[in-house]
Amino acid sequence: MAHRSRLPMTRAVRALREAGIPYDEHPYAYVEKGGTAAVAQGLGVEEHHVVKTLVFEDDQGTALLVLMHGDRSVSTKELARVTGAKRITPAAPERAERDTGYRVGGISPFGTRITLPVCVEETILRLPRIYINGGHRGFIVGMDPSGLAVLHPTPVCVGLAARPQSPA
Repeated sequence: MAHRSRLPMTRAVRALREAGIPYDEHPYAYVEKGGTAAVAQGLGVEEHHVVKTLVFEDDQGTALLVLMHGDRSVSTKELARVTGAKRITPAAPERAERDTGYRVGGISPFGTRITLPVCVEETILRLPRIYINGGHRGFIVGMDPSGLAVLHPTPVCVGLAARPQSPA
């Protein structure tokens, strides 16, 4: 139990506790640019159940969060269509960090500095359990996807199968 005191007390954890959302904590060895594959391997779970929090901005400069399966990417064309934007692009890391208050690699949708609209890939809501960033690099929380309701997300279908990595 001594190691529990070393787990980060993040704004995400505070937000989850305030909302009464049950979760469990999963520290893992953060791998620079390891992404959700490293998280899945570190936790021994399927990458499809690891949910990444991505920050995008539309042509008007409005930021939004997209919650996507770790093994999928986002169709920005389809995201623009469903949100009514002319164009949507990934936000610059500086913008993502400024708006969320978290470092890239540790962005959680819970407890963001600025309340941002949230889109969630609809199939995430049907998973039995998800693993999502707890607001710090190397810190994931496991929870029932119904806990995402506190974010008032818009369910969307914008996921694309990730391209296979070519061998080096």
